[in-house]
Amino acid sequence: MATVSDKPRTQDVIRVSRDNYLSAEFVQLEKQNLWPKVWQVACRAEQIPNPGDYIVFDVADESIIVVRDKNGESFSAFFNVCPHRGRQIMEGCGHAVNFRCQYHNWTFDLEGKNVVVQDKEDWNGTLDCENIDLHRVKTGTWGGFVWINMDPESESLEEYLSPVPDYLDPFEYENMRFRWALELHLPCNWKVALEAFMEGYHVAATHTQLLPVQGEDYTQSASHGKHAHFGYWQATQAAGTPSPRLKRETPADTRPGVIEFFRQMEEDFAAIFTDRDFEAAKKIMDEVPADADPMTVFGMAIELGRRAAEEEGCGYPPNLTPEAMFKAGTDWHVFPNCVTLPYFDGAVWYRARPDGDNPDKCIFNIWSLKRYGPGKEPKVETEVHEDITGKSFGLIVDQDIANMKLVQKGMKSRAFSYARPNPVQEEEITNFHRTLEQYVLGQRRP
Repeated sequence: MATVSDKPRTQDVIRVSRDNYLSAEFVQLEKQNLWPKVWQVACRAEQIPNPGDYIVFDVADESIIVVRDKNGESFSAFFNVCPHRGRQIMEGCGHAVNFRCQYHNWTFDLEGKNVVVQDKEDWNGTLDCENIDLHRVKTGTWGGFVWINMDPESESLEEYLSPVPDYLDPFEYENMRFRWALELHLPCNWKVALEAFMEGYHVAATHTQLLPVQGEDYTQSASHGKHAHFGYWQATQAAGTPSPRLKRETPADTRPGVIEFFRQMEEDFAAIFTDRDFEAAKKIMDEVPADADPMTVFGMAIELGRRAAEEEGCGYPPNLTPEAMFKAGTDWHVFPNCVTLPYFDGAVWYRARPDGDNPDKCIFNIWSLKRYGPGKEPKVETEVHEDITGKSFGLIVDQDIANMKLVQKGMKSRAFSYARPNPVQEEEITNFHRTLEQYVLGQRRP
């Protein structure tokens, strides 16, 4: 397992041009060279659970219909455009027996085949040699997500994602379901929004309330092809104890700190860890003595959460050993536009997309996932906020959004030419732009 242990040489440190975030030309090049070429998360499979259920996924100028096939086991996707006059056919999500363009009633079955042309005889047979079916888009599934790729010559999803599944499969994302779902329209570039969750370097300054019970907050990061992750592989302090930055003594009784850690994560975020984990953690007051060492205390909180999950019929991922959790680390960037932080009982997943041609705007999804017993998952509708002014989404998200807004404004200063990612803790960002520039520009910037 690759981690970062040595300080990189000066020549290894990347500088990220502000044009990657601010340039209207870069937006256009992304539309040409990035979004049509990469595998992207279109939706969770649970969003279209029944045959004929569909959802429309929009990115840049493209709109894609994703539908669960009649057999209920697989998915199809099509460009959401009628070959007659170019009208988009479907909107939002729902259930369909066919796809009908409401402009002139041209109709397509769930396989994308044209089945109705209104007054077809007017063409006097000339349409018979035209391709008037919907154009198919490649699909794949992994982790409970439906992925799409608009490039018919692209590599397979398995090849594209490698080696991410080797690290994250033990968490069984496919057995998680929505706890809540947000779609936020933010006043920043999609990369600014995503990068707020691609490093732990910001925790000490942005989420200061966590430090008394965060434990170790110094991270290491590593890249794996297109993708990258960070973790706390050299941690000296367990969660529930003060960050070493605070230079405080570790309390003799760390049980209250562990409970406070889970409380903060539940009440201020309600993601990664679950409400079930918080309730279970409270039981450590009875399960471990006050003088137990910090790792034993936090380990018992995890064990109690596992027991609670099994008691509720949620199960525990059988391949998620302590070694597998350690190897996976804390946070993964899945190129280009997703970030996830997993835990055995839940996870958070972020997805960022451009919002039109304006480099100062993006659409940002936050999905809190949780393991539920069979049939016990809630019916969750995505909460959409096209204007976030004056709104709160929990303390932790609010703190991150505050950074996004000010980063987007600050980068426009004539005093700022490029970002300087931390070479130890921000390799996710460094690797992101290495890969992004190769796609978008065809080469790395000098």
